Amino acid sequence: MTAFACCVDAPVVPPHPYAFTSWDSALPADLPPTAAASGHAAWSPAHSEMLYRVDGWGAPYFAVNSNGNITIRPFGDGTLGHQEIDLLKVVKKASDPKSSGGLGLQLPLVVRFPDVLKNRLESIHSSFNFAIESQGYYAHYQGVYPVKCNQDKYVVEDIVKFGSGLRFGLEAGSKPELLLAMSCLCNGSPEALLVCNGFKDVEYISLALVARKLHLNTVIVLEQEEELDIVIEVSKRLCVRPVIGVRAKLRTKHSGHFGSTSGEKGKFGLTTIQLLRVVQKLSQYEMLDCLQLLHFHIGSQIPTTSLLADGVGEAAQIYCELVRLGAGMKVIDIGGGLGIDYDGSKSPDSDLSVAYSLQEYASAVVQSIRLVCDRKAVKHPVICSESGRAIVSHHSILVFEAVSTSCHDSPQNSSLVVDRLSGEALADYHSLSAAAMSNEYDTCLHYAEQLKERCIDEFKEGSLEMEQLAAVDALCELLLNAFGVSDPTRTYHVNLSVFTSVPDFWGIGQLFPIIPIHRLDEKPTMRGILSDLTCDSDGKIDKFIGGESSLPLHELQGGAGAYYLGMFLGGAYEEALGGFHNLFGGPSVVRVLQSDGPHGFAVTSAYPGPSCGDVLRVMQHEPELMFQALKHRVEEFSGGSALVHALACSFNNMPYLSSTASFSCSLTAGNNGYYYGHDDDENYAAVAAEEEDQWSY
Repeated sequence: MTAFACCVDAPVVPPHPYAFTSWDSALPADLPPTAAASGHAAWSPAHSEMLYRVDGWGAPYFAVNSNGNITIRPFGDGTLGHQEIDLLKVVKKASDPKSSGGLGLQLPLVVRFPDVLKNRLESIHSSFNFAIESQGYYAHYQGVYPVKCNQDKYVVEDIVKFGSGLRFGLEAGSKPELLLAMSCLCNGSPEALLVCNGFKDVEYISLALVARKLHLNTVIVLEQEEELDIVIEVSKRLCVRPVIGVRAKLRTKHSGHFGSTSGEKGKFGLTTIQLLRVVQKLSQYEMLDCLQLLHFHIGSQIPTTSLLADGVGEAAQIYCELVRLGAGMKVIDIGGGLGIDYDGSKSPDSDLSVAYSLQEYASAVVQSIRLVCDRKAVKHPVICSESGRAIVSHHSILVFEAVSTSCHDSPQNSSLVVDRLSGEALADYHSLSAAAMSNEYDTCLHYAEQLKERCIDEFKEGSLEMEQLAAVDALCELLLNAFGVSDPTRTYHVNLSVFTSVPDFWGIGQLFPIIPIHRLDEKPTMRGILSDLTCDSDGKIDKFIGGESSLPLHELQGGAGAYYLGMFLGGAYEEALGGFHNLFGGPSVVRVLQSDGPHGFAVTSAYPGPSCGDVLRVMQHEPELMFQALKHRVEEFSGGSALVHALACSFNNMPYLSSTASFSCSLTAGNNGYYYGHDDDENYAAVAAEEEDQWSY
């Protein structure tokens, strides 16, 4: 029997037009004149801004400019047009080779904007100040930053520097965080609070009391009743009068994922019974005046101001009761909970969003405390908050590259020799052909699926060759495409480790806005999921904001240029929680300030991500000894010095995919500690010699 070409000539229903219905893709009625003039009459940056909800989750710091690139507005609503920073230009500056004027850093890349960080601090402070002044509140606000959110040296130092005039302090939850906070606050405001949370032992409490000796405004917050005994004993030994806070377990609780740390069953805090015992013991030791702060935490991402007001009101009642019992109360610390709108929906029913503005949050807090204190005739306390997520989330962007895509292969003209099919499979084939020629949609799909299943069984039994199975697959895929029922979703392979850079997605299903940072003046014609470099089936991102299981993306252009994606609002927790799965380390980092120069920005510092040698050391390996073993092996079996040089470079390069030729010495340490790329061959010998010196032991 003659071969049957893998095609169907019968008329079929064309595929449904590409649409983004569930992405709220209502487009502007009138296209900008520039769009039509440039040949992009069907799409403009404004369309992309709507499609990816940039105005919802990104305001007031992110937008799409007329070139179709993401732009940063470092001063929020106060940013002037000429002060906006084109993110693509920053990425090019960081990743271009040194010979082209770049910094030669390898992606993935974290781009930090300290100006945004400063604006977040000022916005939170000014919102509370406005609420205090407008409501006649007779105390002030001063926040603290919980360093657990992002312990990066420059992030913490920037917060202390920017917050100095605002009396902004730090919160620590462990001994290393306390040491970090003590050191940084030496350069901060003398009024800034150093709040010591977390479980404590003698060493932790001793450090906190030493901080008090150093004239740091330190408060030891009791998380467990037993900690009080240590505070009393160590403070006597060190001759330090402590300032003590208590963390109360509130009955108020919200039902979302982040509410699990609140309520009567919460991980931290003291019950009312324990609070009364603490007051009694402090009174016995004539230290009741030392109890000055009440702390509580409803939970992160508080969804509504009604829940917030309920919890703050309950805490204010406890505060007033402590005053009545004789404690020297001065501060109420409302903890974290100020939420981030990750999906731009302004929804009260989602862990990804909040239904209030920053000003509404501050006003609800001030009003709730004022009403209770006025009713009890208690002096208004200083208001403190620990809004780490709200402070640092916006200032940091993770940029990574999509390096390739995979999808269902397009059907080829693969010939199917029908007489090699079994009787049942042959019958299915003839029924399929008849249904296709008669344009019987449902029947055609039924026989296509049945034929495919029978042929798979025959292949497993060894009675069908691989070429025949491939031809059947191609025939069935052709039919699915023709009827518009095939899965159009592609897999975009990205130069990233989800476990290292987006651990909250893997761990708790946290979603972040992820969009292309350029080409937003073009209509995205594909939908895709993101697959990382790790050898793990969980190493993918297949859920996105808006309830989507795929992301609108553009076709990769091959040699025409890289395709960059950005993950936004990830400045809190992701870097601290990231692991080393498959020994992929962290990203490169640049800090960028707004500048009046020709490009509108200045890179103030740049650091390469951990090298292969660095991540090996984390797991107790010794790269120097490993290199020596491999060097001896090369000398024994090959004798080529170039191979030794290449091995040395491999230990010093980042673990991620590189755009340079494989196994080439593409990176070298410069005088300033940065790593720069060398694309020109004439520098190879000098680079290799430098690496040889570096790896001589």
